[in-house]
Amino acid sequence: MMKKIVVLVSGGGTNLQALIDSQKSGIIKNGKITCVISSNPNAYALTRATDNDIDTAVIRRKDFSKFDEYDEALTELLKSKNADLVVLAGFMTILGHKVISAFENKIINIHPALIPSFCGEGFYGLRVHEAALKKGVKISGATAHFVNEECDGGPIIIQKAVEVKYGDTPETLQKRIMEQAEWKILPEAVSLFCEDKIKVIDDIAVISE
Repeated sequence: MMKKIVVLVSGGGTNLQALIDSQKSGIIKNGKITCVISSNPNAYALTRATDNDIDTAVIRRKDFSKFDEYDEALTELLKSKNADLVVLAGFMTILGHKVISAFENKIINIHPALIPSFCGEGFYGLRVHEAALKKGVKISGATAHFVNEECDGGPIIIQKAVEVKYGDTPETLQKRIMEQAEWKILPEAVSLFCEDKIKVIDDIAVISE
C-alpha cells in the first residue's frame, strides 16, 4: 500500500519543496505527500503545496486556549488525514504528548547538525549554526530522526556530514547544510520509512537492505 505522508510546515517550505521534487523524480518510493499542514496561514509552503495539487490545512496554536486542546486537535487532524508518516519540515510549534504517542516512530524531523551536537532545547534555525561556528567545528551536517518526547532525542535514521569552511557565517553554513545534506537525507529517510526498511530496536533505528 502506498503510504500517506503529511508534512507539517511553518514557513517558506524549502524542505517541503525538496520532498515534492524527490517524489516527482522517484526518490521517494511507496509514499505520496497527501497533505501539508501549516501553523501559519501565510506560509509560502502552502502555496508550494497548492501549486502541486496537494491538500492543505492550517492549525494555529494561538487558536486554542490550552496546549492540551491544541495537542488533541492536531492529533485528530492527522488521524483524519490518515497519515502513515508525519514529516516536520520547519514546523515551529512544539509537538505534545498526544500526537507523539499516537504516531510513535512515525514522525520524522530534520535537524541541521550532527546530533547529539548542537541540538535540544533552543537549538533551531540559525542558532544551531552560530553555536557550531562558535565552537570551531570542522564538520557539521544534518540528521534525520524520529521524534520522541525528548527534544531532538529520537532514534537517528540518517546523518550526513558537511564541511565547515573558514570564514563561514551562520547563513553560508546553513545554506551549504541544506543543499548538501538536509535536502538529500530527508527524502531518503522518508523513502526508507515508506518502504518499511526502518526498525526501531532499543531506541536505535536499524535500516535493512
